[in-house]
Amino acid sequence: MSETAHKENKMGVMPIPKLMLSMGLPMIISMIVQAFYNIVDSYFVSRITDDTIENMGEYAVNALTLAYPVQLLIIAVGVGTGVGINALLSRSLGEKDLERAGKIAGNAIFIGLCTYVVFMLFGLFGTDAFLRTQTKDSLALKLGGEYLGICCVLSFGAVGSMIFEKLLQATGKTIHSTAAQLAGAIANIVLDPVLIFGLGPFPELGVKGAAYATVIGQILTMVIGGVLHFACNKEIPNGIKYFRPEGRIISSIYKIGIPAIIIQALMSVMTYGLNVILYRIGQSAVTAYGIYYKIQQFVFFASFGMNNTIIPVVSYNYGKGDKSRVRDGIKYGMLYTLILMLLGAVSLQLFAGQICQVFSLSADTELFATYAIRIVTLGYLFAGANIAYQGIFQALDHGISSLVLSLIRLIVIPLPVAYLLTFASSAGKIVWAAIPLGELVGTITALVIMGKISREIDLKG
Repeated sequence: MSETAHKENKMGVMPIPKLMLSMGLPMIISMIVQAFYNIVDSYFVSRITDDTIENMGEYAVNALTLAYPVQLLIIAVGVGTGVGINALLSRSLGEKDLERAGKIAGNAIFIGLCTYVVFMLFGLFGTDAFLRTQTKDSLALKLGGEYLGICCVLSFGAVGSMIFEKLLQATGKTIHSTAAQLAGAIANIVLDPVLIFGLGPFPELGVKGAAYATVIGQILTMVIGGVLHFACNKEIPNGIKYFRPEGRIISSIYKIGIPAIIIQALMSVMTYGLNVILYRIGQSAVTAYGIYYKIQQFVFFASFGMNNTIIPVVSYNYGKGDKSRVRDGIKYGMLYTLILMLLGAVSLQLFAGQICQVFSLSADTELFATYAIRIVTLGYLFAGANIAYQGIFQALDHGISSLVLSLIRLIVIPLPVAYLLTFASSAGKIVWAAIPLGELVGTITALVIMGKISREIDLKG
């Protein structure tokens, strides 16, 4: 056994406040950069023009909005699987079971390959049918199909990058995963205007250019993440034998991962459901939601970065049997998440109008987007608590509890309420209240569940 293997991982010895910040800040930066290049896509496509089509840029943004639920689903499967990998791998390292850790890492890569094949097939055969459930506009269908087809057929970069990201995070190497994410994000940002508008020797590709910029950035992140994993994750054994699929390992990953996949997928379902519901108000409301969703990712992705810190830290120390460090991981993870959400809510409330004016939108769409920001941010502290609790539940091997929380905050409350509010005379304004209401009910549910888990595992002991 190597000397590295004998050393205690920093997740088991570093003071928790310092550990949470040292691991969390790189992931938060990485996630914010990802949110930035997501919104850059919308910014540039909103400026696409066509002499024969009025408001071509808004059609392009609408196409990205219609395609986004599937992109969220790709992220859901990748991140959800990664949560299972992360928690299981961190726990195995905490228990000093290095042979099992090697098998988990090898099977994770095999799972990633299988996941890509599924989305590739959807990209080839399923995009048109999916988009037709949200709109009947022929131009939106054409642009959305072009964008979504490319993102799915070439989704191996998205899936692979998330697998390697979790393998690096599970060992505490968040700076390494952040470096890979930054490289891909910067490539995407640079390539967006080049490929969309045809700068230099490159042809003008429009919406297709935004898709190609996205997948090239994802592939770059995957390649760098893979190199860093095999070069730097010395505590995880590598070799051909570890890539052999093992049903027991895969089932263990998905025992934690399937609830996490469903949790992440619920964001896709919510987005799709709201697209359909908001279409009752008008296409401008759908486009406005797409713009708002990209804007709010700056705040939510930062909180997801802290969530991604809570899971390995709490899971590692739970596997180690150190309840004091588990309690501190929960305490500081929650505190830092709420601080991030508060800062985000205040910033968006102050600058909602100015942010919406950055995009080339019609007056109605800009007004709807401003309403969305001002109303939905009222529930951000509740949302932050829910995000933190989801990570805590997953780390403590209570994935089903995390799933129940997500169902309540993303589906059970907001979708029926949003549908009912579309019948109101001021629907374009008040429909957005359904989202913070879901977060409030979710937080109440999370407090009840956390009390039950604390008693079950005797966290006070």
